Amino acid sequence: MKISPGMQITLPKDTISIVNNLFEIEKKISIHGDVGNLLRNVTKIREIIEAQGLTYEDPQGQEFNQTRADLDATISGEGTENLFVVDVIKPIIRVSLSGISQVVQKGIVVVESKSERNQ
Repeated sequence: MKISPGMQITLPKDTISIVNNLFEIEKKISIHGDVGNLLRNVTKIREIIEAQGLTYEDPQGQEFNQTRADLDATISGEGTENLFVVDVIKPIIRVSLSGISQVVQKGIVVVESKSERNQ
């Protein structure tokens, strides 16, 4: 498939669902440990997805500002200055074809003021 700048890429909902579920599995492994050596299988699936031009990004801990076009955020707390990502509901999913990368799913995140977090 060849794409040109400005062309909107769409993916089947099932493909996006697979990527979101793979992200959730990775997230659970990082929290609970690699019980049953699942990370090896997750890594293989991720390699298959990436060979198709799909990547996903976990923006946990990244700074957030209103101009970020790759995230939909909910602000936790009262502060709106010096925001950073404290929870990721869905990752950023990108498709790269013909040297062009495009976001096909914005990350859905919760952000919080760094000053509130330190109180």
